Amino acid sequence: MTPADDSSFAPFREKMQAAGLSESAIRAFRASYLALRAGETGMIPETTISPADDLPKSDELPAADSGVSATLLSQTVLIKLNGGLGTGMGLERAKSLLPVRGTDTFLDLIARQLLRLRSQTGGEVPQFMLMNSFSTSDDTAAHLAKTFPQLGGREVWELMQNKVPKVLASTLEPAVSPGSEDLEWCPPGHGDIYACLVGSGWLDRLLTSGVRYAFVSNSDNLGATLDPAILTWFAKSGMPFAMEVTRRTESDKKGGHLAVRLNDGRFLLRESAQCLKEDESAFQNIDLHRYFNTNNLWIDLQALKSALETNDGLIPLPPIMNRKTLDPRDSKTAEVIQLETAMGAAIECFEGAGAIEVPRSRFAPVKTTADLLAVRSDAYQLGEDFVLRLHPARNGTPPYIRLDQKLCKLVDGLEQNFPATPSLLHCDSLLVHGPIECGEGVIFKGEVVIHNHTKNVFKLEPRVHEGKRNIEG
Repeated sequence: MTPADDSSFAPFREKMQAAGLSESAIRAFRASYLALRAGETGMIPETTISPADDLPKSDELPAADSGVSATLLSQTVLIKLNGGLGTGMGLERAKSLLPVRGTDTFLDLIARQLLRLRSQTGGEVPQFMLMNSFSTSDDTAAHLAKTFPQLGGREVWELMQNKVPKVLASTLEPAVSPGSEDLEWCPPGHGDIYACLVGSGWLDRLLTSGVRYAFVSNSDNLGATLDPAILTWFAKSGMPFAMEVTRRTESDKKGGHLAVRLNDGRFLLRESAQCLKEDESAFQNIDLHRYFNTNNLWIDLQALKSALETNDGLIPLPPIMNRKTLDPRDSKTAEVIQLETAMGAAIECFEGAGAIEVPRSRFAPVKTTADLLAVRSDAYQLGEDFVLRLHPARNGTPPYIRLDQKLCKLVDGLEQNFPATPSLLHCDSLLVHGPIECGEGVIFKGEVVIHNHTKNVFKLEPRVHEGKRNIEG
């Protein structure tokens, strides 16, 4: 125990040290834990912020000079967050291994994007890393070894995510689950990336090898490519940190938004868990808070190292305090607090950090089966550069999809009800309730509502479907 630790944190330090976690991971968790003990809520009241406005637009950036691009790419690492299992969709392996176009998975398309970039630079740059969790590491390594052996083994591309103890809500002590020790731990959120880079030694190795810039994004977002024009803008700006944001729509009004803190003028990211109940209407007002965090981030690694040295080896991210039960499948188990951080929240930790507005084409994440149905459809196009983009006919707006949660929440259920992917190119919204069978040739157009009030599967005919359809027994 270091002198800075108090007695309340000692059991957590011992638990994390016994699990082999790095000092940087322990320090990061300690900061969140002490904030919890001090009564901090992590809440960001509406009265303390103003909306972000007048941001530069990536669409207005000049084309990148090929010579400059090649030089900057040699100084850049592409990091994909790949720790999610997609348990919310019934998956037990990395979500990035889901097929998205034919047999190609998210991970396949990411690898093809990378190899295409490398073919343009004529070498092994940009560098590439996956931030895996213990749950996704083996499956990911096996898949890449079989499909893209030229990327090398995990020792050259893997950044391993940490884990943190769950906190008993009643006593603020470490949660204990004899016989099911895995339940005592939880993911620390993607804000863990900073502790991971330091604790693994990767930050120093990257800097020593001449890598200065990192582009970080989610593996389930195929629109988030390493764009040379944005890289050039970021490098020339001298910013330590920049966030890509896009205009919010109804489908992401509950997601984190960018704002400006009134007392110091810095950008900050406010997540839904940091919003007071009385501020929910303002939080979800997409005309007021217009910019949605895409989780596409640009980081100057030299600035990151300097910030770490200034802040006792950690980035002081605001904690997100999620209350759950020890066993998430058993509501009768003890209430716990899961302390998490968001990597985008680091925007408030860097003096001079900025943001850039990007088109919706750079944001196509898959969090639900409805999202998966959309990206598999013709509402999105897969380009020769292996980038998945909204079709131009969509005018930057994805179709709004709501599927029967009893039947389609899990991937197996989605594929049972949608054995073929329908055309959604000209579909504004789709609401499905009850069992259906969507085969080849089904086209949804405009606003479509299907209510099957029977238990029998309603087979959709191979034609255009629009308007409301009620199926009665």
